[in-house]
Amino acid sequence: MTIKETKLKGCFILQPQIFKDKRGYFIESFNQQTFNAKLGLDIQFVQDNESKSSRGVLRGLHYQMGEYAQAKLVRVVKGGVLDVAVDMRKDSQTFGEHISVELTEENKTQLFVPRGFAHGFIVLEDETIFSYKCDNFYNKASEAGVIYNDEDLNINWQLQSSDFILSDKDLLLPKFKDAQSC
Repeated sequence: MTIKETKLKGCFILQPQIFKDKRGYFIESFNQQTFNAKLGLDIQFVQDNESKSSRGVLRGLHYQMGEYAQAKLVRVVKGGVLDVAVDMRKDSQTFGEHISVELTEENKTQLFVPRGFAHGFIVLEDETIFSYKCDNFYNKASEAGVIYNDEDLNINWQLQSSDFILSDKDLLLPKFKDAQSC
């Protein structure tokens, strides 16, 4: 597995080794020992989540506050997404900056999103299965978020906004300047 830190401190792109032959492929998608050793962290994931979405579905930008903050290791099982992480850490040198990474069924790329980051993705293919590990349990009272089309963040979601499918809840998220920082 190769690991590269992004411009956002603590946020890493992981590329597992893919073994292909006439039968198909094999990857080790996660190994706790290797993950912690290579990232220099002590993360213990406690919850796995999975969603299935169609092209244009935009989920995010979400995060949890306080004692229920979550780090996530995200990947695509089927299809493809543009995955986005936004630094919400007020004391960070990259506060308010974001990265975008294409995660696909073909490239098997994963993104580690540390605590203190808002996270979201837009589905780029007709049927996509998105999977992620969390290092803390979900807590509704700790939910926070930022509206996807915030002009200060200026995220290029790669699709036309007329193609976006969002939940009513995500349409009501605050602008970055009004959102809670971590």
